Amino acid sequence: MSTTIKVSEIESLSRRDSLISITIIGVLFFIFGFVTWINAILIPYFKIACELSNFQSYLVAFAFYISYLLMSVPASFLLKKAGFKAGMMIGFWVMAAGAFIFVPAALTRTYELFLTGLFTLGIGLSILQTAANPYVTILGPKESAARRFSVMGICNKLAGIIAPLLFAAVILRSSDSELFEQLKTMSGSARESALNELIRRVIVPYSVVGCVLFALGLFVRLSPLPEIDTDAETADLAESNSGKKSILDFPHLVLGAFAIFVHVGSQVIAVDTVIGYAHSMDMPLMEAKVFPSYTLSATIVGYILGISMIPKYLSQITALRFCTLLGAVFTILIIFTSGQVHILGHPADISIWFVVLLGFANSMIWAGIWPLALDNLGRFIKIGSSLLIMGLSGNAILPLIYGYLADEVNLRDAYWILLPCYLYLMFYAFKGYKIRSWTL
Repeated sequence: MSTTIKVSEIESLSRRDSLISITIIGVLFFIFGFVTWINAILIPYFKIACELSNFQSYLVAFAFYISYLLMSVPASFLLKKAGFKAGMMIGFWVMAAGAFIFVPAALTRTYELFLTGLFTLGIGLSILQTAANPYVTILGPKESAARRFSVMGICNKLAGIIAPLLFAAVILRSSDSELFEQLKTMSGSARESALNELIRRVIVPYSVVGCVLFALGLFVRLSPLPEIDTDAETADLAESNSGKKSILDFPHLVLGAFAIFVHVGSQVIAVDTVIGYAHSMDMPLMEAKVFPSYTLSATIVGYILGISMIPKYLSQITALRFCTLLGAVFTILIIFTSGQVHILGHPADISIWFVVLLGFANSMIWAGIWPLALDNLGRFIKIGSSLLIMGLSGNAILPLIYGYLADEVNLRDAYWILLPCYLYLMFYAFKGYKIRSWTL
């Protein structure tokens, strides 16, 4: 049976209990990554199998992430009512239902039903994210929170590397490049038959995913992860927050939620668009499919540097500032540089590699924002966390804007959408997090 402890009593946890708790949360972040980053291969896959435009294909990301905007606040009330662990179990079971929706969607090749499944997966994940992220902030000293988020990030991005490659290995075949070319000239029943066969390859993997998610719900419910009472405050913090009526009274939190919005949207654009961008430069899809893994590997390199350097050699705010500046620089290089280079055996335009390097620039931004935004929230931490999770709807909206620009202009110039995002992140890293009042 798990214990319930107050946030102020976290330090009373033994080293063993803290390690077990962090390990369980790490497993959760691995699952988040596996389910989330598989969208990188689903977007080009659905684009072909369901005959979609760029804009329509990025509805994959929209349907998945818009649930965060709609469900994060209800998720905080669910966690308040049921507790963290029971709430996580419900989240996993909702995700399992979303995975199972893929079966009838594939049997009928109905894109709208696929989007319903993705939306349901997102609802479950928003519940889990609302619960898991405060644990990372709370389970240890505030000044090393970025290190813990870096560990969680490695779990998340390792899953992100594995998931698209594993999914591609299951649903894509060596002969598919030829099939994709043949589809351009096919018509009538032959085309319908080929597309039906292609889309039904998702049935087995998503059926397995649904079963695993259901089992994980039971695992978390029965695990020794402690329940945390986030409503209790120290006397000093209670006095400091005595005049606060809602989370809107915390400017650093509200500005941080928008920072999360633009950060996650920028991150997903870097990962989910790189296949299409490389393919637009005549790189075969079977070769381009590995580039999301390169982008996420660059992110993991950033996490490892963060773990090794924060806070001993580098403060988490300095890391945040450096990464936001680097993101703006790489965005400009994507748009204005060109030329063929050979890296890791791939002959590709150099701008593709700057998209990959955005993964490194994005590495310490999430880890830097969360502890700054949740600082001194006290009894508001659950609803504050839900507001930050609502920011994940940036994953839904910004890729959609990118897809629209890609259709209207071109895939390279569509990356202009990233520049204002990184400029805002620079504002938050240098000034926004310090703002504690809306009045001067």
